[in-house]
Amino acid sequence: MTIAKARTSFPIDLDAYQPIALDPTNPTLTSEQRDALRANIELCRDAIVFFTATGAARGVGGHTGGPYDTVPEVVILDAFFRGAPDKFVPVFFDEAGHRVATQYLMAVIHGELDVERLTQYRAAHSELPGHPELGLTPGVKFSGGRLGHVWPYVNGVAIANPGKIVFCLGSDGSQQEGNDAEAARLAVAQGLNVKLLIDDNDVTIAGHPSEYLKGFSVGRVLEAHGLDVNEGDPEDIDDLYRRMCAAVTTDGPVALINKRKMCVGIEGLEGSTHGHDVIPVKLAIAYLESRGQTEAAEYLKNIEKPKNPYTYLGSGDKQGSNRNVFGEAVVSVLSRMSEAERKEKVLCIDSDLEGSCGLKAIHDAYPEIFISSGIMERGNFAAAAGFGMEQGKQGIFATFSAFLEMCISEITMARLNYANVLCHFSHSGVDDMADNTCHFGINNLFADNGLDDGHETRLYFPADAAQMTACVEAVFNDPGLRFIFSTRSKTPNILDANGNDLYGEGYTFVPGKDEVVREGTAGYIVTFGESLYRALDAVEKLKQEGIDVGLINKPTLNVVDEEMIVKVGASPFVLVTEAFNRRTGLGSRFGSWLLERGLTPKFAHVGTHKEGCGGLWEQFPHQGIDPDGLISKVKELVG
Repeated sequence: MTIAKARTSFPIDLDAYQPIALDPTNPTLTSEQRDALRANIELCRDAIVFFTATGAARGVGGHTGGPYDTVPEVVILDAFFRGAPDKFVPVFFDEAGHRVATQYLMAVIHGELDVERLTQYRAAHSELPGHPELGLTPGVKFSGGRLGHVWPYVNGVAIANPGKIVFCLGSDGSQQEGNDAEAARLAVAQGLNVKLLIDDNDVTIAGHPSEYLKGFSVGRVLEAHGLDVNEGDPEDIDDLYRRMCAAVTTDGPVALINKRKMCVGIEGLEGSTHGHDVIPVKLAIAYLESRGQTEAAEYLKNIEKPKNPYTYLGSGDKQGSNRNVFGEAVVSVLSRMSEAERKEKVLCIDSDLEGSCGLKAIHDAYPEIFISSGIMERGNFAAAAGFGMEQGKQGIFATFSAFLEMCISEITMARLNYANVLCHFSHSGVDDMADNTCHFGINNLFADNGLDDGHETRLYFPADAAQMTACVEAVFNDPGLRFIFSTRSKTPNILDANGNDLYGEGYTFVPGKDEVVREGTAGYIVTFGESLYRALDAVEKLKQEGIDVGLINKPTLNVVDEEMIVKVGASPFVLVTEAFNRRTGLGSRFGSWLLERGLTPKFAHVGTHKEGCGGLWEQFPHQGIDPDGLISKVKELVG
């Protein structure tokens, strides 16, 4: 392995990293080895604070605390890989995908990634997304990103590499996922040489596991599964090294539980839930200046946040966060119930994402009906469904749309048990998704997996904040499974042809009904959600060019509006555009619906069809579903 040569544009000298080799059969460090490890730890932590903070400065976000904290474990692992290369699978497997900064930094250290690229952390087209993606970023050895998914995978890696040791970095958050319980049982049963380095800092996104999951202990759980477990202070470098050596020289699965505060040593973040996310630029500058990294601090001060210069026709200037509006709308409905009625009929269960999915408004207003639970999407959804099994009661559940895929079996069981659940899956589609492909919410129609005569399931995707409020109001008390989707990004208010709010005063959401946003004679674009305002811009521009295209909003995704489909099916063409997966989204159904009714317009369907490019709004043009892409596709159809 070679050391990357740092260039002047990267303000921290990574040439200073000392590529020491350590023998894990010798559990005692010399003073020179100890000094080298400490120097490497300080250097790597400075670098992680700096380049993750560039993400904060550019508005693409990121995560600092996890990779910053686990640096001691990583630099010792690196020394093991150098000292005994035949003993290990030399990959820094990590099941907390948000710790991607570790992967990028080590790729630079090993000379596989140009150091200058670190300053483009999570930026569009930088190939440095918010979670590691194999084949995209030079030096990245695996794809990760969804908690609890890598340890089971690592078990297979260990089976494929008999006689070698495989390390997996974990966390108290990832250990809450049910996958890890299954992985533990297999690792123990097969005596796999998997060694876990678990950062147990008692912090997840929304709170402290010791408070919201009383009784849960990572160490006790893993001991019960049969793993050899030891706990210690990972900031004590000699003790951490000794325990890691013991893990290597012990046969079978071993878990090192490393107890530390989140963002240890960073003033203003240490021990805080805010440390999970990207460090604020102000705190990063203060930290770097205190460490003598003045050039890095100055670099951060001079970063300008990019803005999308595009102006969308047909939309207003009121930007609404639908994922938060969902919670506000639910609170409005709940406020009309008595306290006794709320407690009897409604239960809201969070999976550590209340601030991201709009549930915080419910928690703040009505804590008596709210359960702050762990990172256990399957179990939490099932619990919400179980509460809603009785007529007149309903569970409320929310998480990211990417994780809907993990709940399909539970959704089927809820349907078979005639449960009533109001589900909010935020972060749908690809907009503003610097985390990139593993966090795309593009297979949402998987939720509609029941039979024609089964318990009712409805999928809704409102286009703006006003329609989100109207949708929640309309479907809150409906029986069955109701899935309401929203994006990570904000969306503008949709205007009618006269420049007034389309979903303003007097609007009522009608489940199952499609809506004409613009009339047209040349054909129709059919869409929903955050794709609507982009399609509206394309329609307005096409009309200016003399191509009279109409636009239909289809906010109920899985119900055919018979009147509307006849209308659009009689037109010259139909183009379905969406940010969902082109293979599984609305368009994959809409063409069949047309043919089943003997309707044969020209038909086209565009959607997400390739891995992401990072960044924020840039994801839409990357997939060809931005206004320019739609204009081009319409001209193809009318050509």
